[in-house]
Amino acid sequence: MYHRRREVVKNLVFTIGHSNHSAEKFVRLLKGHGIEVVVDTRSHPYSRHAPRFNASALEAALSRDGIGYLFLGGELGGRPEGGEFYDAKGRVDYALVGCSRQFLDGISRLEKELRTHTTALLCSEEDPARCHRRLLVGLALEERGVTLRHIRGDGSVEKEGEADGGQPVLFPETEASPRKSIRSVSRKRRRPSSSGR
Repeated sequence: MYHRRREVVKNLVFTIGHSNHSAEKFVRLLKGHGIEVVVDTRSHPYSRHAPRFNASALEAALSRDGIGYLFLGGELGGRPEGGEFYDAKGRVDYALVGCSRQFLDGISRLEKELRTHTTALLCSEEDPARCHRRLLVGLALEERGVTLRHIRGDGSVEKEGEADGGQPVLFPETEASPRKSIRSVSRKRRRPSSSGR
């Protein structure tokens, strides 16, 4: 399937958002940081706007470059099934998700992968400060002693403490809880964005 190219740094995981990168640039970003396996944490690994990142196309592109692909969006995705995980505004309550059996099983599978391969968590959002891969999955991994590093679109890597820009919150009552999604993701309560999603 894929081969180890270098010594694995245990208890380290990278995160990356595919954003609107070309497939070639995305693979270069991964290879530039020695990524051996991409763990897809998107609940729905499909995009009308970036079909090159649909699960089957992405897996094929990664495979051509010797990078493995593992889909764990069912377990670790930011849009879980079940209304009990959403608040009245349609935001996901990450504290509830983080205690679910399905999520904990996904974290266990991910931890096994981290022991043997240099791994990157994938979602669509370029900015990790706004993404569940950091706010949900990353926090659960940190609680287990795993270090996060965020690969940004320009190829730089941010340490976890730098991901939010180190900015103090000026208006805490208007900010989303760090244990909830930034915006509504419930299909019932979501307003269509300008992109039609």
